[in-house]
Amino acid sequence: MSIAFTFPGQGSQAVGMGKELAETYAEAKAVFAEVDEALGEKLSAIMFDGPEETLTLTANAQPALMAVSMAVMRVMQARGLDLKSRVSFVAGHSLGEYSALCAAETFSLADTARLLRIRGNAMQAAVPVGEGAMAAIIGLEHGDVQAACQEASASGPCQIANDNGGGQLVISGAKAAVEMAAALATEKGAKRAIMLPVSAPFHSALMAPAADAMREALAKVEKHDPVVPLIANVRAAPVTNAGEIADLLVEQVTGQVRWRETVEWFGANGVTTLYEVGSGKVLTGLARRIDKNVSGIAVNSAADIDAALVALLG
Repeated sequence: MSIAFTFPGQGSQAVGMGKELAETYAEAKAVFAEVDEALGEKLSAIMFDGPEETLTLTANAQPALMAVSMAVMRVMQARGLDLKSRVSFVAGHSLGEYSALCAAETFSLADTARLLRIRGNAMQAAVPVGEGAMAAIIGLEHGDVQAACQEASASGPCQIANDNGGGQLVISGAKAAVEMAAALATEKGAKRAIMLPVSAPFHSALMAPAADAMREALAKVEKHDPVVPLIANVRAAPVTNAGEIADLLVEQVTGQVRWRETVEWFGANGVTTLYEVGSGKVLTGLARRIDKNVSGIAVNSAADIDAALVALLG
């Protein structure tokens, strides 16, 4: 029996996130101040008070979600949690992989904030608005969705971006190709195919310019081997070498987030509890649907932190 810490991705942001933490804990307040300083702007003000459309911008949402995750981490660490001795693995969904690596001391907090700002801007700039799209395919097997994407790729790049488990796959690519693949998926028996309100086709080949930007940024940043192994998005297997992790983070920009396989890996390797550290409860819900033997626990409020510390430290 072991424990993993997981970190949420884009879509888990909400106006007001982190505000209670900042008002309750000096350690959380310090995290938000450090992120603000690293970015040269008051991102925390947007997180606490909105407006929502500004927080939702990719370049803001990514470092903001990381900041909330790290605020929770720092509060727990100040109260006796030692990640290395209490937690066996870390993992994060897409941008959450950076939060996981910050928690595992691969990157500093300031560097992680700057990397995510670069990543958000680069992903937004990679494809002109309206040329890319993403769609959620519900209730269709991975192989059938893959086949729909291949069939539609005559109209442009189209691939599986996220395998979220519980019968939910997200496809991404050129707008015409994604629309065609969504229609094909419905013909193949998908329960639903929903076009998503996103600003860019994340985790698709069209993100190649963003991958180049991240390769350059990651080459320059100071990095250390994580204090606990990372289960990498594109591999769904443990990685412990900082240089290899940097390569996988570049690959992740255009590659598939293999979250279903990540949770299955946890279940097959004795992990019984996944703590979702940060905003929202998306990963907690997914864990339950993927593997009934793996329980998810969301930690994002003062009450959640108290309960988690009792469970982790006794």
